[in-house]
Amino acid sequence: MRILGRIALGVFALALVLVAVVVTRTLTYKPPTVVDTSSVKVAPAVSVDVASAAQHLSQAVQIQTVSHQDRAKDQPAEWDRLHAFLAATYPAAHAAMTREVVSDHSLVYTWTGSDPALAPIVLMAHQDVVPVTPGTEKDWKHPPFAGEIAEGAVWGRGSIDDKGSLITLFEGLESLAKSGFKPRRTVIVVSGQDEEVRGQGARAAAALLKSRGIKAQFVVDEGMAVIVDNPVTKGRLAMIGTAEKGYATLSVTAKATGGHSSAPPADGGGVVTLSKALVAIAGHPFPMAFRGPGADMLQTVAPQAPFAVRMAVANAWLFKPLLVRQIGATAPGAALLHTTIAPTMLKGSPKENVLPQDATGWINYRIAPGDSSAGVMAQAKSAVGALPVTLAWIKPPEEPSPVSSTASDGWKVLAAVAHTVSGAPVAPSLVTAGTDSRYLQGVATDVYRFQPMDLTLADVGMIHGTNEHLSLKNLEQCVQFYARLIATAAG
Repeated sequence: MRILGRIALGVFALALVLVAVVVTRTLTYKPPTVVDTSSVKVAPAVSVDVASAAQHLSQAVQIQTVSHQDRAKDQPAEWDRLHAFLAATYPAAHAAMTREVVSDHSLVYTWTGSDPALAPIVLMAHQDVVPVTPGTEKDWKHPPFAGEIAEGAVWGRGSIDDKGSLITLFEGLESLAKSGFKPRRTVIVVSGQDEEVRGQGARAAAALLKSRGIKAQFVVDEGMAVIVDNPVTKGRLAMIGTAEKGYATLSVTAKATGGHSSAPPADGGGVVTLSKALVAIAGHPFPMAFRGPGADMLQTVAPQAPFAVRMAVANAWLFKPLLVRQIGATAPGAALLHTTIAPTMLKGSPKENVLPQDATGWINYRIAPGDSSAGVMAQAKSAVGALPVTLAWIKPPEEPSPVSSTASDGWKVLAAVAHTVSGAPVAPSLVTAGTDSRYLQGVATDVYRFQPMDLTLADVGMIHGTNEHLSLKNLEQCVQFYARLIATAAG
């Protein structure tokens, strides 16, 4: 009994020590990424004519620069209309900058600074929008390409993604140019024509800038926003993407004899083989890990989070499995922590009573920083084992981007302006989708992804969805952000 008592006493003492360590680490926790903007003097606010800016965004929405998966359906004349609209609407900005057109309709503007020793900054916003799903037009409160201004917002496809950024960026440029602003640091604007189909515009712009030996201080493109109901802090949080996932689509093909469906083979044929392969690949997900920009976000905001969250983050050595389980409980949370596997398309026989000679499925991967397309292919091959299928990339994969600095001068300027304009705390995070900015990695030291718009988690669903609209409050906030970012970084 004495031995058992001593063991129990020892266990109790160890538990007390563990509790003391956990509590101490929680109370003294300091995040590895500290958003310190105290050294940055943010340029003052500018005057914004919200009604005029709303009219301009409305007009831009009405120009149907729709990128279709079948590029033959695109209407190049609409891009010409948009270019003419920008030149006519923002004459002071166009007088201050030189304009170049690359890859048919992509735009590169340069506002030359007075000090060539300073590295330029690059601001991005693409011109094209996704189509409206046929048959859903009736579900819109306001027609998707009418650009109606109603209920305190501009409605229509592209009002957020990404004409909201494009127009408010030009509103900011026009305001500065009309005020007589002269940048010391060169400002470059890149506006791709075909971001929604992962096209060539931004690549061509990047090639042009690389050919001139340009190494920018930073790039800012779309990607993240101010989430007003952030589930970690239960409040507003300006999340700046410091990296984005890679993109790759794998075709899985099962060859078969084909023939009449009245005499199917014993193994079920190509469709059955394909099904087994897809289930095998999807059934071997990449493990979730508390690392990278997704973890950086949680570590940064932990001091403002509820005590339980702060305790878990401060003691990740002990609670990491719990953190991974809690974050990964939702699809968006899980996407921050690992490479995702999403079977998306299938092809079999063209008729219900014909056995296909080949059955194909497509799997879309979003590759997390730290993983690679080579690793993805290796895991897929291991998953299918001896199944008679062929695996191939439909086009060369795009690897995940490098992770940009959260200690550089560029980060400090961007974070300071984002905080000043939005009033929200700032944190780095991971963009789980893709942007044109990935092609600018070789042009800039750091690439960041942020739109200065207040959005709820529910609002995010209208991007590429139904009832996309930008509130007038967000419109003004965006103009202020771009004008003050340029004036702060380049002034």
